[in-house]
Amino acid sequence: TILDLRKRGYAEYTLRNFLNNLMRMASHVNLDDPETVREFIALKQVADSFKRNLCDVYNHYARVNSLSWIKPHYQKKSKLPMVPTEERLNLIIAHASRKYALILSILRDTGIRPIEVSKLTLEDVDLEKGIVSIQTAKGGNPRQLKLKPSTTAMFIEYAKRHNFSMTDRLFPKSSTICNTYERLRTSVANKLKDSVIKKIRLYDYRHHYATMLYSKTRDILLVKESLGHRKIENTLIYTHL
Repeated sequence: TILDLRKRGYAEYTLRNFLNNLMRMASHVNLDDPETVREFIALKQVADSFKRNLCDVYNHYARVNSLSWIKPHYQKKSKLPMVPTEERLNLIIAHASRKYALILSILRDTGIRPIEVSKLTLEDVDLEKGIVSIQTAKGGNPRQLKLKPSTTAMFIEYAKRHNFSMTDRLFPKSSTICNTYERLRTSVANKLKDSVIKKIRLYDYRHHYATMLYSKTRDILLVKESLGHRKIENTLIYTHL
């Protein structure tokens, strides 16, 4: 199943999520029994949007293994994303290690995805101009984005300290970044007794960036290009925030 999806051009990050969900289902039900899988998904105490993802995952498995099943229909519920204040983002960054302070500052300044920051090499960064070139992820478009001077200074110091080659990956893989961030966020929230901080996800740095950019420019096409979206429909949500 994974090989089939890889041939279809799915990103490795998507394939890892696919495999994780498939393995979770396999630990509870026989994947070769579609009706049991359908019942398992229906009774699972999760949001319909997650049930829809599980159905998509199993649909690929059923097709590759020639299993007959009718895919259930679960409606994905649209909701406005959380947009944290820059003050709270900076509080988290201030409590991070030097490496993660840099990673989170890049996310705050550019709105790129965690998987995109995990792929950065020195070839992608112009440290003199403070510009990062982002490779495509999730079918998005490549683009160039500007870092704040303080983030550029952190980046220069980080690169000198580690003596990277031009093609070395500069940061950990996205799953490691996410796990480390969740521990950091919880620690900061508990220390400052701020329950809102505990709700700020890594993707909320992207939502913050996009919302602030639209608020400043009122240029939805600029926001679309900066986020690397292919479809304007994915960007229009920021006009509501």
